[in-house]
Amino acid sequence: MARISVFGIGYTGTVSAACLAEQGHEVIAVDIDPAKVEAINTGESPIVEEGLAALVSENRKAGRLSATTNIGSAVTESDISIVCVGTPSEPSGAIGLSQVFALCTSIGNAIANKPGFHSVVMRSTLVPGTMETVCVPELERASGLVAGKTFGVGYFPEFLREGSAIKDYFEPCLVVYGALDEVTQSMLAGLNVAFSAEHHAVDMKTAEMIKYTSNSWRAAKITFANEIGNIAKSVGVDGQKVMKILCSDDKISMSPYFLRPGFAFGGSCLPKDVRALRFLANENQVGAPLLDGIMAANENQVARAEALVKKFEGRTVGMVGISFKPATDDLRESPLAALAQRLTAAGYTIKIYDPFVKSAFDDKMAGAGRGNDRVEDLEEKLVADINALIALSDIIVVGHHYEEAVGPLSAIIGQKPMVDLTRVKPGNVSGEAYEGICW
Repeated sequence: MARISVFGIGYTGTVSAACLAEQGHEVIAVDIDPAKVEAINTGESPIVEEGLAALVSENRKAGRLSATTNIGSAVTESDISIVCVGTPSEPSGAIGLSQVFALCTSIGNAIANKPGFHSVVMRSTLVPGTMETVCVPELERASGLVAGKTFGVGYFPEFLREGSAIKDYFEPCLVVYGALDEVTQSMLAGLNVAFSAEHHAVDMKTAEMIKYTSNSWRAAKITFANEIGNIAKSVGVDGQKVMKILCSDDKISMSPYFLRPGFAFGGSCLPKDVRALRFLANENQVGAPLLDGIMAANENQVARAEALVKKFEGRTVGMVGISFKPATDDLRESPLAALAQRLTAAGYTIKIYDPFVKSAFDDKMAGAGRGNDRVEDLEEKLVADINALIALSDIIVVGHHYEEAVGPLSAIIGQKPMVDLTRVKPGNVSGEAYEGICW
């Protein structure tokens, strides 16, 4: 078993640290936020993710998982450092590397004084070439060592979906990694040896590109399905039925998960990764018209939802869901949060039913409200019960499918104005007091 330091106690970092510990490795999670470190050290998860709280608690009790703010000690007490910090978009759309660069400096300084070989592996999403042009040079500068010879370097992208991240970790759809040296390559192979998925050992730039291609493809599929749904609705055809039948052709290697007409995409990956790939294409003078159109089409889907709300009378809007997807408390680039912001600016009062976001606040998690930069006084807008939300609202916006909400919402279709972005019941079509965004 390996001794591993995981940098960044966010979504990817917490899941990676807990799952690595569950595999039997000795894991030190590292973050500058004392609240997140304290959460791990008291056996609590700083984020909401199905099954994660139990993994953190069990592995903390077993002594395989701990956390610290001390970068130097974490590097000294581990053999491999895995970096999982965020790479948010810059205003230009370029990838934001401030956290990655700062950690390359700090980890480089730490390995300069450490005896023996140490491997540094990036798991943060990086545009192709970032490892070679940014990470390796800064690690070498800060450490005074030579990458691939006196310390190891690798890139190991993740393909985790929020809400099913632990299952995705232990049953991966893709296993991709690359390294400059055999020691790091062997370590990465060892971390994944238990997984039945084919291992794709490639160069680091290819690994970086695979991650961006995966996220951009998912974003493109969502946008394509939404456009089909909009056109289908305009001619009286059920777009979801069209796409369901199309996806029954399993000879084409496509997951049907994203090819389902509905609302816009969001989260910490797809929006920023499409922007970064567009920026890279423009920088290299390569035309990318589909990528150029994806973000505009996604924004159009939010504007479309706003327009449907404004068709109805009433000034209080009850939203079912505010996170970027069900089963998570993450609001990073959530299209529902963007819709809430638009409606608030238009003078509407917003009430929200989102059990995962509310539980994060109720449990006083360190990451409660994470990623929220659009909804003011979010905690005050949260309602604990779906029936209470319905009673308080003039118009209902259904953004997430929550099983406990299906019955109460189905009972008011046609009676109270509703804009449905997810389809409460299969077969529902737009009619009096009910608007499906694509059906």
